[in-house]
Amino acid sequence: MAELNGKPVTLDELEALALTNYGHFTSMRMEDGTIRGLSLHMDRLVRDCRLVFGVELDRERILNYIRKAVEGVEGVAGLRVTIYDPAIDMGRPSDAKNPHVLVNLRPAGAMPPPPLAAKSFTFTRDSAAVKHIGLHSQLRIRREAQLAGFDDAVFVEQDGRVSEGGTWNLGFVDQGGTVIWPDAPVLPGTTMLLLQSLDAPKQVTAPVQLSDVPNMAAAFATNTTIGVRSLSVLDDVQFSQDHPVLTALREGYAGIPGDRL
Repeated sequence: MAELNGKPVTLDELEALALTNYGHFTSMRMEDGTIRGLSLHMDRLVRDCRLVFGVELDRERILNYIRKAVEGVEGVAGLRVTIYDPAIDMGRPSDAKNPHVLVNLRPAGAMPPPPLAAKSFTFTRDSAAVKHIGLHSQLRIRREAQLAGFDDAVFVEQDGRVSEGGTWNLGFVDQGGTVIWPDAPVLPGTTMLLLQSLDAPKQVTAPVQLSDVPNMAAAFATNTTIGVRSLSVLDDVQFSQDHPVLTALREGYAGIPGDRL
């Protein structure tokens, strides 16, 4: 199901999204009419719209479109809100100043998924702080990782700092049980922000060099779709899959109440 500004979207209206691929989005997980971190998702859409289109989005307008789209939907569902201008012209993107709201519903998988095997690549996402729809580079590198026998990619800066995963934030657990979020250009993920709000376990943000990874006790991926997903391996470094800090993070995340739509 897809609705644009509260009405069924047409193929003509989707053409600009498919061919021009300029816009931004957020993905959410709805559980029985609630969304964990809903206000953070709205903050992201408003903030990114200023950066991508130079326009101030109306939060209540977005929420109304979401409420209409999910009316009658029960249980667990994936929800994506994409902001783009169907009238955009590739030659004049500066004229695109009328962003529309596309709401998609899709099935949601069980959390957490199986452990993830990742391979590192030297790469920095364009406009790393924006959740934009330009995913070619990330998917190309994910494909390279999969062709090499891994599940996904981890990005590393030119100076050796580990940053984030293909479409997820990355965290580590050191030998003392402290969660370390890499200090590098990353998307400020809503799941990461919610986890950082927990009183325990102890958490810090600090640079993590690729050479530091073998000293870590555990590693994990986070986003709305996967929650807290453990990493089994990064390159040739293997991690514990049952570290108590990972359990604490999952339980803490599950205990954060969702916001009613």
